[in-house]
Amino acid sequence: MDTGTKNRTVASTAMNATSSRAHTIVAITFVQKTKEEGQQGMTKTSVINLVDLAGSERAASTGAAGDRLKEGAAINQSLSTLGNVISALADQASEGRPPGKSKIVVPFRDSALTKLLKNALGGKQ
Repeated sequence: MDTGTKNRTVASTAMNATSSRAHTIVAITFVQKTKEEGQQGMTKTSVINLVDLAGSERAASTGAAGDRLKEGAAINQSLSTLGNVISALADQASEGRPPGKSKIVVPFRDSALTKLLKNALGGKQ
């Protein structure tokens, strides 16, 4: 956690003195191992994602330029892709076809954010 916090990019804009310039994802993996006498052991694994999304911004409102402008554009693009993924998943669910048989393509690979959150959002491993 400390390493991630130290590596996190924060910069000031006209709208926010300490604007987060990146999304933060902390994945916590829980592993439960059980073994009853005379039986083979069983392992259950769960992952919880704690996600802090950087806010979308209008370039004109923030007064951003150079690297800050590029960061803002990347943040907006990944948030847009996340919205597209959620929309496609909702369309798949309302389609009524069995899992894996939908003709709707979910654009998980369009951003690093959605790639990392694929399992949490309902994509196959």
